[in-house]
Amino acid sequence: RKAAGLAKSLPASETSSKPQRATKDVEVIPAVYGSGNTVKFKAVNQMEGDAGQAGASPTNAKSERTAPGKSLGDARSNRKEFKAKRENGNSEKQGDIKHKRRKAEEHAAEQPPTEDDIWFDGVDPEDIEAAIGPEAAKVARRKMGLESTSKPTVEQVLVKEKAFSGLTKAVAMDCEMVGVGPQGEDSIVARVSIVNRFGKCIYDKYVRPTEKVTDYRTEVSGIRPEDTKKGEDFKKVQEEVADILRGRILVGHAVHNDLKILFLDHPKKNIRDTQRYKPFKQKVKSGRPSLKLLCEKLLNVKVQTSEHCSIQDAQAAMRLYTLEKKQWEAAIKEKIKLKKK
Repeated sequence: RKAAGLAKSLPASETSSKPQRATKDVEVIPAVYGSGNTVKFKAVNQMEGDAGQAGASPTNAKSERTAPGKSLGDARSNRKEFKAKRENGNSEKQGDIKHKRRKAEEHAAEQPPTEDDIWFDGVDPEDIEAAIGPEAAKVARRKMGLESTSKPTVEQVLVKEKAFSGLTKAVAMDCEMVGVGPQGEDSIVARVSIVNRFGKCIYDKYVRPTEKVTDYRTEVSGIRPEDTKKGEDFKKVQEEVADILRGRILVGHAVHNDLKILFLDHPKKNIRDTQRYKPFKQKVKSGRPSLKLLCEKLLNVKVQTSEHCSIQDAQAAMRLYTLEKKQWEAAIKEKIKLKKK
């Protein structure tokens, strides 16, 4: 009983068998909420909690921490508003950036590239055109000294530039004629031109008229009085042409008219007439296609746009022949084989 009475008279801290922790001083701890306000509250140590400080219930402590002038709900609401404003601001900035970028790209597209914008070394202009467009390729060609018209000239199509310029197995001939007789309806030869298989001219001579010329047909023939005055004798020209044609394939357009005006003959098996070649007729859908039509449709060039030139007409006929030479010659060989059977 004495021991029990003694225990009652002692404080609780002296009767506990557990080691006691030192009581800490009260410390003020700042807390930051979403609203940006700083709140200070007192930290309650475990001893004070166990002792049950007067007037400091857990409910009161919690309310003291969470009531900094604005409630926690208000802080969360403010945080949401701030986040929404920031997102709206970012989206507006992104929209402005995209708009400015699009304007810059449109402006750049309107401006063709200058010579300073393009750097290249040994780059093919065709590759440049495929990569960044025709304007850049044009600049590249100008820098490289390769600038030229996009479409080749008639001569570039009809004549092989670096080629043999002598006699070849196949030759093409064309003649220009002038009118004689009361109305100029009859024709005599005024010029003879012959080219080799590469389009190189190997013979070109004017012929002195054997009769009085009543119509030079200059708008078509291109022949003028001064041309025939310096022409050579018909007989001489006839013999020279016959020597050239002998044993060769003769190409021409309506070439039978040229042979007739020269009073010459040529083996039919060695004649290649572009007007009578059936595949050409079928391609241009014409029974008697003109040389002009064939060149326009098959070679993509225009000939005989004004006065005719016998050299150019012979070159055009030869180019048409070489275009189909392989198939043409194969068809003739097959025809000969069938005849032998």
